[in-house]
Amino acid sequence: MSADSHDIDCLVIGAGAVGLACAAVLARGGRDVLVVEATRGIGNGISSRNSEVIHAGIYYPTGSLRRDVCVRGRRLLYAYLETRGVAHKKCGKLIVATSNAEEPQIEMLYRRALENDVENMALITGAQALALEPNLKAVSAAVSPETGIVDSHAYMLALQAELEDAGGAIAFNAPVEGGYVSANCYVIRIGGEEPMEIRCRAVVNAAGLDATRIARSIEGMPAEHIPALTLAKGSYFGCTGKPAFSRLIYPAPVNGGLGVHLTLDLAGRMRFGPDVEWLDHNDPARVDYSVDPKRAESFYAAIRRYWPALPDDALTPDYSGCRPKLSARGESAADFRIDGAETHGLPGLVNLFGIESPGLTSSLAIAELVAKRV
Repeated sequence: MSADSHDIDCLVIGAGAVGLACAAVLARGGRDVLVVEATRGIGNGISSRNSEVIHAGIYYPTGSLRRDVCVRGRRLLYAYLETRGVAHKKCGKLIVATSNAEEPQIEMLYRRALENDVENMALITGAQALALEPNLKAVSAAVSPETGIVDSHAYMLALQAELEDAGGAIAFNAPVEGGYVSANCYVIRIGGEEPMEIRCRAVVNAAGLDATRIARSIEGMPAEHIPALTLAKGSYFGCTGKPAFSRLIYPAPVNGGLGVHLTLDLAGRMRFGPDVEWLDHNDPARVDYSVDPKRAESFYAAIRRYWPALPDDALTPDYSGCRPKLSARGESAADFRIDGAETHGLPGLVNLFGIESPGLTSSLAIAELVAKRV
């Protein structure tokens, strides 16, 4: 792109799974779309630092936006992956009670799953769980056959291809520095090696960890409609040896996350995480993504509650991610926010706040809602 101003219809900020889904759906609908991405490629933020799980929609309060987009998004996602030939597997998962004290929580999740219209759920005994997964320790479990795993990068490549096939484009190394509302359009300032101003009729702020910063940088965006951001880091550990399980294994949830769970990649490799580490700042640029090997100690204790035979020294530091939470430590989990003009009064601007797990699963459903708002 040159340093001249460009007039386009829709500008999408952020080329993660959600931003790319929004761009692809808008382009599919005939809109002129440009995605601007601060890094050198797609999916370099939250989307490259998750467990690649396709969530069924079990955990989220019935009637919440997070529940709605997860269940709808999961159904859309499986169909999309099949159509596009993207590698994935509906492997299922067990949510396990490792003690009698945890059984009411598992039963509550099962009832919520039914209320959330999650298909094919079942409650099983510890013996039935052991029959499915002989290495498991559980007194009971909820079975979720609709849970799966996906090659998230291949999914994002498919979205990029769909966007470009429909005439859209992505500009990389194009960080958003701010903007303002002009007559009948938004003017967005882009930094990087080729600074420019882009005039557009609609802006979709899908910048993940930077979404609140970017909203604050747009002159005229009411400050009272920009939520406070809390960052929570999660670390993952890989595991040596042959896979001990064929399904994903989740413990009872913990504050801030779903507990140290076992996931599988498409090659069958086991990995564990994430844990929850509340950060003492809210600056995404300051997040240290290195994994502290000392955190493995708490992982061993958590994992051995459902897999007692985990060998010593089997865990190796893998990777970490960071969640843009809208609730602080000890608070109830906040819902996703898809804020359009009905919230902040600026037609054509949609801010996506707090899009963490299950954002990947929900991406196509989020995109549907965004398309309606712009």
